Amino acid sequence: MNWMQGAVICTAMLGLHGCTTIADMAGADSATLNASAAQSFTKMRQDAQQKGQLDTSSSTYKRINAVMLRLIPYANQMNQTGQAFNWQLAVLKSDTINAYVAPGGKVVFYTGIVNKLNLTDAEIAAVMGHEMTHALEEHSKNKVGADVLTNIAVDIGKGYVGNSAGGLGGTALDLGSQIGVGLPYSRSLETRADYGGLMLMAKAGYNPQAALTLWQKMNKMEGAGSPAFLSTHPSNQQRIEAMQKNLPAAMAIYNRR
Repeated sequence: MNWMQGAVICTAMLGLHGCTTIADMAGADSATLNASAAQSFTKMRQDAQQKGQLDTSSSTYKRINAVMLRLIPYANQMNQTGQAFNWQLAVLKSDTINAYVAPGGKVVFYTGIVNKLNLTDAEIAAVMGHEMTHALEEHSKNKVGADVLTNIAVDIGKGYVGNSAGGLGGTALDLGSQIGVGLPYSRSLETRADYGGLMLMAKAGYNPQAALTLWQKMNKMEGAGSPAFLSTHPSNQQRIEAMQKNLPAAMAIYNRR
């Protein structure tokens, strides 16, 4: 029996963690995904730097970096993957409204998401906390497992066709597409990331109410042409209402600081 036959037999019994098991069977274990993301991240940074598209000194970069440094200790406390994350940041000069965190803690922000939406530091934390939760809960790994089960080609070397390039060239696309980052997650995984992001930003001392204003801004942008971030993160009133239900628990954490 090959691994695909075994995957099909197991499908009926597998839930969220089951997709992770299938990903392991397909050779997309945590260590492999993290190493692949790290390699692509380094190449993407080098390519962006050569093209003058890597931001390492602007006020936007400094704000994003400060938020990341503040979130990292609490993100590390949430890490139950069995693999330590080596958090690194790349801020790309682009009007693209997008951001993501690749496996192993590779944080990618486009300047457009901060500047065009006029994000506060707390709203930056809402974006980052949400994306960090995707990485910490290995949702891209679940995506790999789910795609195997639905017979969609999964090849860590060749990758997916993602939505996170923003016109920055092949290597920027590769990091987002290679390990599933930038692809739409299921509603259940989005809900988990929303919840985890709220708790993470609250622990770091950012007012969780900013998560609501963030998605309200995203909803307004939807009418002006859907930005890249919304192509992978469904922004709607139901999502905001779900976050409002979780807000009291997050505010309790925030107010205890």
